[in-house]
Amino acid sequence: MFDYYSYIILPFLIFCARVTDVSIGTVRIILVAKGYKKLAPLTGFFETLIWIVAISNIIQNIDNWACYIGYAAGFGTGNFVGMIIEEKMALGHELIRIITANNYTALADSLTENGFGVTYTNAEDKNGPVGILYVITTRKMANKVVSIVNEQDPSAIYTIESIRHVNKDIYYGQEKIKDRKLLLKYK
Repeated sequence: MFDYYSYIILPFLIFCARVTDVSIGTVRIILVAKGYKKLAPLTGFFETLIWIVAISNIIQNIDNWACYIGYAAGFGTGNFVGMIIEEKMALGHELIRIITANNYTALADSLTENGFGVTYTNAEDKNGPVGILYVITTRKMANKVVSIVNEQDPSAIYTIESIRHVNKDIYYGQEKIKDRKLLLKYK
């Protein structure tokens, strides 16, 4: 008689445990990189606890190939799920650098009218004068900056860099973004 628990249920439970602990691990790495000193260790605790439960079941069933498949599939899926969670959380700030050969003051004005702080300067490339614009924004608002740039100046080149720390409050519109709850109403 086929052992459903050993070859279906247990591998599925191991798969679910791995998806959970690897997803938590992906988020923990981001929290460490962003400097969340209290939250990162807490997530690490749960990540390790879940991993210990999963690996102990593998060891108890060392001759069960289905558990190995569940473990490996959970790891791969957990990476994918963790990346999606991290993308949705969008913690931190971004520096968006925009290089344009067109009228950069019009683009700067459009970004400012939409509530973004903009610093810009004149520069030269091999084809002549260009403008370089710098915008520091929250990750949640970076897509709005990019959409304004693409709408106003599709030929502009932009780069986006993650910033670990910003020493001043970020403004969006006329309000300071002091916490994530306020920011979410602008999403």
